Amino acid sequence: MHKQLIAKESLSQQLSLLLNVLPGGVVALDTEDRIELANPAAVTILGEPLLGLSWHRIMQTRLIPTAIANEWYTPAQATNTPRRIRIESSVTDSLGRKILLINDVTEAYAMQEQIRRNQRLTAMGEMAANLAHQLRTPLSTALIYANHLGNDTLTSSDRQKFAAKTIERLLHLEQLTKDMLRFVKGETAQLESVSIGDLFTELQQVLEPQMTQFGLKFIVQDHSAAEKLTTDRQALCGALINLLENAMQASAPGGHIVLSSRLERSHIVIGIRDNGPGIDLALQERLFEPFFTTRMEGTGLGLAIVRSVIQSMEGSIHIDSSPQTGTEFIVRLPRSKGD
Repeated sequence: MHKQLIAKESLSQQLSLLLNVLPGGVVALDTEDRIELANPAAVTILGEPLLGLSWHRIMQTRLIPTAIANEWYTPAQATNTPRRIRIESSVTDSLGRKILLINDVTEAYAMQEQIRRNQRLTAMGEMAANLAHQLRTPLSTALIYANHLGNDTLTSSDRQKFAAKTIERLLHLEQLTKDMLRFVKGETAQLESVSIGDLFTELQQVLEPQMTQFGLKFIVQDHSAAEKLTTDRQALCGALINLLENAMQASAPGGHIVLSSRLERSHIVIGIRDNGPGIDLALQERLFEPFFTTRMEGTGLGLAIVRSVIQSMEGSIHIDSSPQTGTEFIVRLPRSKGD
């Protein structure tokens, strides 16, 4: 009997020690939901006094509910920082008693917020790179048209034509900026019905002046049979401009770039082909990796963003290239249902 008492006392001491060192709060409620035991962590979280008080009153006076079940705020105390806690309840025993486990989840939420902030910063970095790519080409085109306006030999009709084209490109830049601001605000992409023919006409208007300036021939081969896509027009246009810019950078004066389209059973296939030096097979597999670039002035984000855009449209992109024969980027986008 004496040994049993010693064993029980030892066990009681061990349990008491365990409760005292637990980082989480432990509160024992009696049959009337009054606190009959609270470990030091519970006292630190909830404040004093606790013993003998009604748990219902503690909830009313010391806890502020959050939007998530079983989670609460404790009012700011000495640190002037409210803590966020999660309270789990055990099943009521046969006598009507239960145990509450209280965990401080403030740091966990702070870590989650830091992760979300880092993700937003990464998204903003990618967006800035995307914005730079999308703005650079129409801005260059607008500058080409604007430079023509300074030519004293222009006729009045030609001057009006170049002025109209300059305004058109500047309005395009304004729309791109609005689209980016919409993205920053978290608004959903604006899907619209896009004619492949109209899209190719826009790309030709934007890029042909620059290709002419660099001594390149721009060939458009539209075999889409007036097919339309329901997609984010600006995002798709930006991705194709990016690919066409890459083709320009890979081409020498006198070269040609072909923008083509054709129909498959369930996809629209858009190709961008140049007759440049081609891309080594070992490099092809890495071109879509973020921050990988073969150019000193490159950011390595352009093609990574293009692939992300195409994949968001449930499409795919791959490269067909070999040394000295040129390169073709092939984009496959699903045809609109019902077409």
